[in-house]
Amino acid sequence: MEEYNPRTASTYALTLFRHDYVDEASGKEYKIDFWDTAGQEQFDKLHASYYFQANACVLAFDITRKVTYKNLEKWYKEMRDHCPDIPVICIANKVDVDAAMAKKKFNFPSTHNLPFFCVSAADGTNVVRVVREAIKLAIKNKEEPADEVMAEIWNLLRDEDCVSGKAAPDFDDGPSIPPQAAGA
Repeated sequence: MEEYNPRTASTYALTLFRHDYVDEASGKEYKIDFWDTAGQEQFDKLHASYYFQANACVLAFDITRKVTYKNLEKWYKEMRDHCPDIPVICIANKVDVDAAMAKKKFNFPSTHNLPFFCVSAADGTNVVRVVREAIKLAIKNKEEPADEVMAEIWNLLRDEDCVSGKAAPDFDDGPSIPPQAAGA
């Protein structure tokens, strides 16, 4: 995660990546699953399964393809239908193609009050920064969920761990981050 390794293949349906992450402050270990999903219409029926246990989302559009920007609203609504409380980061990809786009104001992220970054998967601009921010937000969301029911469930599980002195079974390995990729 310290460096950027370019990958030129486009996403077709879904690409999964597991990252072992150690929080420097606490030393706690996490297994982070990144789900890079395709934004193509033929994969719309698969999307519902991508959101299960998601703790953050990176919503991406391709600055060279205006249709991907127009699709943000649809993707955002779909994601919120399944995950109403998770943090979301919006990114404009391929800023290397036209550096002037980094100065452009995009209404979508400001309308939805989302953190926004211009990135380049080709040269690595802001990629590590966005991934680190997504991990930080996902961990915070998993450990301090906005959903009161989930918060109470996690508290009960933690209390049970403390009383029994043994670890409760893991229901998952760690936060999942399903970015909606558009031609990334």
